[in-house]
Amino acid sequence: MRVVIAHCQVDYAGRLTAHLPMALRLVMVKADGCIAIHADGGAYKPLNWMNAPNRVSERENEWVVTNPKGETLTITFEEILSDSAWEFGVDPGLQKDGVEAHLQVLLAENTDAIAQGLTLVRREFPTDIGPVDLMCRDADGGAVAIEVKRRGDIDGVEQLTRYLERLDRDPTLRPLRGIFVAQSIKPQAKVLAASRDIMCVEVDYDELRGIESPVLRLF
Repeated sequence: MRVVIAHCQVDYAGRLTAHLPMALRLVMVKADGCIAIHADGGAYKPLNWMNAPNRVSERENEWVVTNPKGETLTITFEEILSDSAWEFGVDPGLQKDGVEAHLQVLLAENTDAIAQGLTLVRREFPTDIGPVDLMCRDADGGAVAIEVKRRGDIDGVEQLTRYLERLDRDPTLRPLRGIFVAQSIKPQAKVLAASRDIMCVEVDYDELRGIESPVLRLF
């Protein structure tokens, strides 16, 4: 990971335009190519970012980051206070809480709860940026990468998107599609998933465990 602390301004051009005026910020470049610009606040969310894959052109006092869609992120440096890099190695991944981990196990044992005709290939299928929860094959033999969350939000869709980008580099998995599974999925996450051709599926944890729902239904 490369970390740069600098006085800089940032300009995004793509589906819209956005401008961050000159200020002291942290620029983070991850091993997968993702670039994020942070302020000293705002919790974990960056002010702006560019996901991998992308291409970085470093010029004097300026970085121009371009992705395959033609979007650009231009970082103009006034003064660089620190520029350092570290090799992190392979991360073991997030240890999921009890409900989320158990939900993944239940879905691995009952893939039809996600979509009819799915056959499990492997749980925790590895990529070079971490494992995707479930790798399956559909009835036509196509590869299906599935990310499981207790609550589905935009970050989960972004995570699955990154996995799909890495997995799509493997010719044995193409064509590849993704399914985002959670007990409940936020509307914004559904919109983002649809824009990336990712299918969303909401599942009932108690039903998967064989516990009858207290909600009365006609069928």
